[in-house]
Amino acid sequence: MNPAFQSFQKLVSHPVKFRLFLLQRLPAAFFAGLRLRHFDEKHTVVTVKYKWFNQNPFKSMYFAVQSMAAEMSTGLPAFAQVYKRNPAVSMLVVSVESHYYKKVTGLVCFSCDDGPALAETVQRTIDTGEAVTITCNSTGRNEAGEVVAEFRITWSFKAKGKRTE
Repeated sequence: MNPAFQSFQKLVSHPVKFRLFLLQRLPAAFFAGLRLRHFDEKHTVVTVKYKWFNQNPFKSMYFAVQSMAAEMSTGLPAFAQVYKRNPAVSMLVVSVESHYYKKVTGLVCFSCDDGPALAETVQRTIDTGEAVTITCNSTGRNEAGEVVAEFRITWSFKAKGKRTE
């Protein structure tokens, strides 16, 4: 495990530091109530609970809140791979595809298992200097374990210059 990943993992795994990170970097996610349940090099789980603030007119969770949680489940492992990299690496969502199967009226967990592929993708842009994309999958499950939504989020990475020693 690279030291920068460990440093980022330590930062976001602390509940108070994670909430401050959200407030500073992703205030909408902070106010929507996103929480980090699990985060390591392989697997990330982000949860969000249905409540008044994130509801739609149909008494279920607004799709954009689900999208935020799904994106974060793919974005945290991506961000951990570019955190304090030399050379710096930029990252950007270039596409989102989603499918919704059930209304969310309770807690929903979005999980992503693409950590190793993200690490390889970021290393590829550093090695080649070329922009590289990867499509990550995030699956949302309700408290009964039923799939409520599936997301395919495509990230683009680009190394900014050459490695400095």
